[in-house]
Amino acid sequence: MALAGLWLAAGALALRQAFEATRPADLFAWWRDSGSLYGGAEPFTGTPFAGLVLRPFARAAEHQLGLVWTFGTLLLVAAVGVVAVRALPGPVSRRTALYGLPAALILLVVSVPVRSDFTAGQTSVLPVLLVLAGWLMQRQEERRGGGVLIGLAAALQPAVLLFAVLLWWTGKRAAAVTGAVTFTAGTAVAWAATPHDSWTYWVHHVAGAGLTAPHDAIADQSLHGLLLRLGLHGPFELALLAVLAAGVCVVALRRAVHYAGDGQQLLAAAVAGCAAVAAAPASWQHQQLWILLAAVGRVGSRRADRLVWPVFVVLVMTLDGSVLLPDIQVLRAVADDLPLVAALLAACAVPFLSRTAPLWERPLLNRPFSRPNVMLELLLIRVGFWIYSYVRGLAPDERAPAEHHGEMVLAVESALRLDIEHALNQLTAHTHWLRASCDFYYQAFHYLVPITLLVVLFWRRPAEYRRVRTALSWTTLLALFGFWLFPLAPPRLMPGLGFVDTAHGPQNLAHPDYGALTALSNQYAAMPSLHVGWSLWCAVVVIRMTPNLWLRALGALYPLCTTFVVLGTANHYVLDAVGGAAVVAAGFGIQRAYFPRDEQAGPGEPATRPSEGAHTVVPAQGRGPQEEAEAAPAARTR
Repeated sequence: MALAGLWLAAGALALRQAFEATRPADLFAWWRDSGSLYGGAEPFTGTPFAGLVLRPFARAAEHQLGLVWTFGTLLLVAAVGVVAVRALPGPVSRRTALYGLPAALILLVVSVPVRSDFTAGQTSVLPVLLVLAGWLMQRQEERRGGGVLIGLAAALQPAVLLFAVLLWWTGKRAAAVTGAVTFTAGTAVAWAATPHDSWTYWVHHVAGAGLTAPHDAIADQSLHGLLLRLGLHGPFELALLAVLAAGVCVVALRRAVHYAGDGQQLLAAAVAGCAAVAAAPASWQHQQLWILLAAVGRVGSRRADRLVWPVFVVLVMTLDGSVLLPDIQVLRAVADDLPLVAALLAACAVPFLSRTAPLWERPLLNRPFSRPNVMLELLLIRVGFWIYSYVRGLAPDERAPAEHHGEMVLAVESALRLDIEHALNQLTAHTHWLRASCDFYYQAFHYLVPITLLVVLFWRRPAEYRRVRTALSWTTLLALFGFWLFPLAPPRLMPGLGFVDTAHGPQNLAHPDYGALTALSNQYAAMPSLHVGWSLWCAVVVIRMTPNLWLRALGALYPLCTTFVVLGTANHYVLDAVGGAAVVAAGFGIQRAYFPRDEQAGPGEPATRPSEGAHTVVPAQGRGPQEEAEAAPAARTR
């Protein structure tokens, strides 16, 4: 069933991508607008050879045959997935063989390069497929056919001519020469057929740099584009680019030669491809598929470490950089260039494991009290927060049902004699020091206290960190269901009831989009109150992690103060606070299912205390040298 589900997901994503693509006739607008490849309103970005090859397809698109092109691109993507899975270094388990292909297709379809390829109507998938096929033909014996395929790919996308150098350095010199000759012949034919376009592409635009977008466009994830975005221009920028590009290519090719000799042909191709992405004069989004293929490299000694690199690559190649990094001015430049960062890391820095390494097949298991991988935690927390903010923003925000639900909540509270919000709000609004304190408290502590506790637990109590992090995640997820199912206008947005918005002043309730606060998030996502929920989570964590009575009392006081603040500032009702407590209780209940009771650490318990039987985490059979070294001290102690 899981395998069938993966195939259904892959097929659904592929069809969705195909039907959302630009209408087939529009894929070749560059041909209809002008007789020149690069002179129309939407100039072509490929090589003159690629334009020469695509002209028959352009005419076919005008005769309503362009739909064949769209599904042909899908077949190319599927072929890349098949070749990539077959090129995985053996031995490949039956489970990997069964699940690897649909998983690879899903990742390819959702990646930015494939999405961009459909939208722009480019042929960037074809050079990757040609290079992979040509490169993998060299595994057993020298075959010149592989060089021909690489030469054709370079004629379509010049940066992959770097693979001809890789063939030469790995001893396949006849194939390297064949590839160079094929590239030269294809380029010469295109030059003879379209001399004006060839001059424009190779000389005026220097191998296509700057076509269809400004030279410093963020979509250009090459070193050249990065230097231009940094404000460098002229001869100095070109000289620096030459030095950097040459250095990246040399380092990447040496690494690729090593991994090819180690039997990791797909990783070797990905490393060289990432160098081509970085060193190309221009590297648009639809040319960056090599970065995704670099996820096959294995890194790290523990199982948790093994996940960091592929998760990072997949996130970079499927999401916008602003999702992975906070929208801070200092980090904005890094977020804009994350694909280039990933390409440079894969080409020059990431220490991929060799197949002869003891940890290649048997990475160390995570011990119960070991610290999680910090990079993986930060990535998942950031993406989780972005998903939470995105889903919360999409929750129903119609004013009428939200106000109706507000009236229902007030009626229930009145019947239960819990309607104290108005009295607390008036007290807060008319007491200057209390109003200022509550507004500061509401805006400052909601994120600061939970993040501080998570950081402290991560470094001092990693086992406890795993448990409470799970509880907090489930608490937040369950709260999203409340936002969707029960949109609720907070007291400050209820008309005619006399509530005062202490932080933003009077609200013009006749205009729902009034005010800076309502422009930032869905203001009707109030039930349950995560301010109260997260503060209660903090209280439980503090009480569990310390025996100090004063700290426990302070922790217990925190949710009480938070409840007063959210009521006094007219941001929540009493029942919202009850809902926040309910989702926290549910979150901890789900957490208990993940971590048995006998694993719960008591207050003040050392973070690195080995549990009983911890020596059985790594089986004696099949241990590597590092596992034996770690097990020896424990054995001597016993």
